[in-house]
Amino acid sequence: MDYSMDELMEAKRQIDSTLHKLRETIKTFEAKENAFRYKSQITLAKRRVKAFEIASHFSEDEIERK
Repeated sequence: MDYSMDELMEAKRQIDSTLHKLRETIKTFEAKENAFRYKSQITLAKRRVKAFEIASHFSEDEIERK
């Protein structure tokens, strides 16, 4: 598909915003008194961070090509 520069820039902004929120969520869970109780949530958030980092990389590449 062909996306406009505005669409790509907005997608990148949304991805970066979500990444920031996920990283803050991880910090919050890891700082809890019984962090081991949140292990599955922490693992899920870390996997999502990795997925969004990949998406961010590809959107950056696409923006640079335009």
